[in-house]
Amino acid sequence: MRLLTSLALIIVCCTATWAQLAPAGNERAETQMISPVHTEVSVFGQASVHDIASPEQKHAFAESVDLDPLRDLAVFHNGRVKIIDTLARETVFTLTGSRRYFDLVPDGDGRVRKARYDPVFTMFDLMIDPAYYANKPLLHVSYLPLREAYLQRALPDDEVARARLMKLTRITPLMVERYSSAIFNEMGEVPEIRRGLGSVERAFEIYLSGERNLLMVAPESRSRPWSHPGELPADSAVRMALAQMGAAWRAMDVEGVNAAVADLASALPAINSEIYPSSRRSLELAYNRSNAFEWGYWAYAASLLMLVLAFGTGRKWLIVGGVSMLIVAIGMHSFGFVARCLIAERFAIQNQFESMTGVSLFAALVGLGIMLVRRQWLFGAAAAGTGFLVLIMATQTGIPGGNIEREAAILNTSVLLKYHVTTVLTSYGLITLGFICSLFYLGTYYAHKLMGAKTDVVAMASQAVAVEGGVNTGPERTLRDLDKAQMTILQLAFWTLGVGILLGAWWADHSWGRWWAFDPKETWALITWIVYLIVIHVRAAGIRNRGLTTAWLSVAGFFVMLWTYFGVNLLLPGLHAYA
Repeated sequence: MRLLTSLALIIVCCTATWAQLAPAGNERAETQMISPVHTEVSVFGQASVHDIASPEQKHAFAESVDLDPLRDLAVFHNGRVKIIDTLARETVFTLTGSRRYFDLVPDGDGRVRKARYDPVFTMFDLMIDPAYYANKPLLHVSYLPLREAYLQRALPDDEVARARLMKLTRITPLMVERYSSAIFNEMGEVPEIRRGLGSVERAFEIYLSGERNLLMVAPESRSRPWSHPGELPADSAVRMALAQMGAAWRAMDVEGVNAAVADLASALPAINSEIYPSSRRSLELAYNRSNAFEWGYWAYAASLLMLVLAFGTGRKWLIVGGVSMLIVAIGMHSFGFVARCLIAERFAIQNQFESMTGVSLFAALVGLGIMLVRRQWLFGAAAAGTGFLVLIMATQTGIPGGNIEREAAILNTSVLLKYHVTTVLTSYGLITLGFICSLFYLGTYYAHKLMGAKTDVVAMASQAVAVEGGVNTGPERTLRDLDKAQMTILQLAFWTLGVGILLGAWWADHSWGRWWAFDPKETWALITWIVYLIVIHVRAAGIRNRGLTTAWLSVAGFFVMLWTYFGVNLLLPGLHAYA
């Protein structure tokens, strides 16, 4: 009867969700890639007519100049003060779809090689020498039919070049300038084409007007905005250094550029020095350079592999190595998360990228704690699996929110809302950890069941790693440990998610004047909670083989949670567009 009641609740909630047509609201403010500043004259001086450099010359110049003094200079962009290194990385990624711009350079024997450029160099080169890139494949076009439309018009008779640029996923600024209007007139009724053209035009605007983003002059007080160097007197140290830098850059005078860079790096922090940020700049540069989340998922992967092999072989060096790599991975993960919080000056869980990195860190710490208490290394493998799975998804699949941005306005309206978001996301981390534990339970159970009659390998492996009080125990003990762990974690997830839903309803009553509106996000969160209510009912009912049933329900609940977290955000309208 309890199970039927829970299933009926799920059906009612699903029906209400699909019937709900909540208006979109509370969206995050659109990212502003170009600052609303207009300068009459480039601070780098007027570009004179000069020959376009060859790829070999450009790459040799890029390798010779020293731009390190500029990397941690402060710049105001998109609502927050960041460093030049961050602005350059964001600019290059927006333009090219990659972390670094690369060009094809002949290597002398008839072949070409990819020459990769530092993002800081690329950003300033675009500002000082934009003509070099006019006919270079610079602008990323993700939507394939739109990319084909540009290339068919630009290269109708060169199939080889079209195929190369299709694979590269980029087009040239000249193609955008010449063919965007025609493509819009012919294909603009297709929503994907319109969105793609909008993205291309925004990237093209950065190519043309990226210098407007150099709001590098600190204000006289914190209540006033940062300003552009073009607003300074022409004879100021900053303006003179920028003009010298531009002239030397176009002449490919390495010594002149390096001298101007050094002058600029000393002149800018001296303007309103009491306002100019100090320590946080170094932290942000360390965060950018460390790639902590990327290195973290590799360390998690190594830990997962070693601990799973330890389960199969009982080798002590694998156990030691796996636990050590898990600690290293959690250390990298923690540095990335804490540094991001300090740089953003807020608790960094406001978007999907941040919430994924935050909840996976919490889940990994819980798994590590259970492993140390129970001395069962599969729990460490579960922690490593959770960290690896979530971090690789966050960093390698284009999850939105990778850039550190200002806090969404809706999340700054109430402390209660922050508690709601944090609590719900914590429950999702626990659900993921419980899912990994359940996978290990299912693997151990079915391996023992299928192989137990033929060989004692599983029992031997379990005895090798499931040690308590110095006495080896069998696979039954491993299954009991895994079942106890999965049930403990899932119960925590159940109660945490329930509290999170109640906090959200409380906040909604204060903000929107109602506790519940069957908004897709809140409804599917309730459905997820009901799934784990079923788990608790199953355990209370005393059915046969409760551990196996719990494991399968945990797997099902994990995929329901994924739909709640990703599917609802991306596919359904509602009041939680910011979530």
